[in-house]
Amino acid sequence: MAHVIERALSQAIEERRATPSFDGRPIPADDLRKILEAGLEAPSGYNLQPWRFVVVRTPEQRRRLRAACFNQAKVEEASAVVVACGDADGWRNGDLEEMLRMGRANGMPEAYAAQAASTIPGYLANHPNLPAWLNRQVMLAFTTMMWMAEVMGYDTAPMEGFEPEKVCEVLRLPLSYQVVALLAIGHRCGDDKFYGGRFSLSRMVFDEEYGKPLKLD
Repeated sequence: MAHVIERALSQAIEERRATPSFDGRPIPADDLRKILEAGLEAPSGYNLQPWRFVVVRTPEQRRRLRAACFNQAKVEEASAVVVACGDADGWRNGDLEEMLRMGRANGMPEAYAAQAASTIPGYLANHPNLPAWLNRQVMLAFTTMMWMAEVMGYDTAPMEGFEPEKVCEVLRLPLSYQVVALLAIGHRCGDDKFYGGRFSLSRMVFDEEYGKPLKLD
């Protein structure tokens, strides 16, 4: 049964901590679907949605994935691990056409569609840093999934500690896939990680130009 009561996003942002250990209880299919679909609603450059996600739930596959993640126990303990990838060739293999089809069906002006069909292939084929572009797009969807899980009462652990080549081997990923991050989801076992604090607004945010203190009063 799906969760009925959800936390406010502001509460989830304030209370979320990286979860070091999970109890392994399964996630209801409806809840997992809601988390995944939230990520798919994220924005992306040209609406190309170049992300791909592999959901790892079986004990056997979580065990294999753990070995590709420096033996971190939470990979095997989590109810599900979402492996977020960027597909460098998605636009070549139908994503561009599908984006244009959906756009036209939802009111995209034909002039815009024609321009996109003409310019996007050249932009991506000659992009000076396509891995960085993919990373930015994927992290938008990845983070949206994390916050939806937290709002629904689940605990999460975003992970960057993994060996990409081994993850690709375990998941049998195509050569065009770039592994960006892993999101462990479930219910925590024991305490969350301590709160390490966050830098202040005055330290991290500037007003109009670098070095100028932000004034919000």
